[in-house]
Amino acid sequence: MTDLVIIGGGPAGMSAAVAAYESGIRDILILERDGKLGGILQQCIHNGFGLHRFGEELTGPEYAWRYEAQVQELGIPVKLNTMVLSVTPDRVITATNEEEGIFTIEARAIILAMGCRERPRGALNIPGTRPAGIYSAGTAQKLVNRKGYLPGRSVVILGSGDIGLIMARRMTLEGAKVKAVCELMPYSGGLARNIEQCLNDFDIPLKLSHTVVEIHGSKRLEGVTIAKVDENRRPIAQTREYIPCDTLLLSVGLIPENELSLQAGVQMDAVTGGAVVDQDRQTSVKGIFSCGNVLHVHDLVDFVSEEAAIAGKSAAAFLREETGQECDIPVITDGRIRYTVPQRITKRKDITLFFRVADRYRNVKINLISDGKIIHSVRRPKAAPGEMESLPLKAVQLEGATELRLELEELG
Repeated sequence: MTDLVIIGGGPAGMSAAVAAYESGIRDILILERDGKLGGILQQCIHNGFGLHRFGEELTGPEYAWRYEAQVQELGIPVKLNTMVLSVTPDRVITATNEEEGIFTIEARAIILAMGCRERPRGALNIPGTRPAGIYSAGTAQKLVNRKGYLPGRSVVILGSGDIGLIMARRMTLEGAKVKAVCELMPYSGGLARNIEQCLNDFDIPLKLSHTVVEIHGSKRLEGVTIAKVDENRRPIAQTREYIPCDTLLLSVGLIPENELSLQAGVQMDAVTGGAVVDQDRQTSVKGIFSCGNVLHVHDLVDFVSEEAAIAGKSAAAFLREETGQECDIPVITDGRIRYTVPQRITKRKDITLFFRVADRYRNVKINLISDGKIIHSVRRPKAAPGEMESLPLKAVQLEGATELRLELEELG
């Protein structure tokens, strides 16, 4: 029996392990399927990490090393090259690696920190052939940054998520010509700073309300046809434009890796693609916690680490059988706010609600309503889907609440 098993050795898993250790738990085990800790950060060699967490600008590997060094210093055991095959509701983990074969671990508590994967071309139903030269943006990032391969010389990028924006800059720096970044929505899905630093600084055109409608080429990609879309996101035939290129990068969204969560019987959120959790990041299955991108997709790794620390401390409290002032308050949202994490509040204590809006808004007020009364409001000069928002709450504000509703009000 192991007190705490953490599945995933990326920034979320390592941060959760360190927080649990600092909260007094010593019997901790990290399971990581890669040959090295760090997760996706290993290939994110650009800077911009750590400003919130460490107060300085770091590259991805530097950020990961800060936590890896803490894990090593604290002596937290890690099993690398270990694939978790299943997790049961009673917290029995089946895993496999080269040294031990298939083995099981009984855990008193589990933290799910598996991260997310990229949505592939097959999910997009783009008409055309299946030539070489079509990659997800993350795959291209790994080829360039870790393997030293340049996927192509003439590039079109579909989707303006942060990985796509960063790869537009990276491919340009490596000598490729990025002809366009096409985005289906009328706004970018990435951070404003990435649009400025990765596109505007390199004169790379961003075509909003555009998508790829056809792929051309037999053995190798020869070009793509793009078109403007209407308000229903349907291509407008008269706007079709052919762009010759040898590479198409797809940055069309991330999918939380929740196959293990489903096996464990965890209740899922249809909007986030992750688990339904309370303020402690505990799922609907007692003793199983979730954090990081497997819970909901984050903008910054600093926020992943902060959330994982909550899960680590909460798992430690669970193992010590600590209790608080219990309650059961669902948190619901209006249509303008897509989702909130946590989705339920089960203890009255100081918490922070994290949420994303459904569209671009300017000069707004976020209202938190309890049983028909506004109990908390904050104003924002702007809000966009590409940037996560937060709303801190004091325990006293939860007194007497039976339901919380988060609404966005446009002030004009």
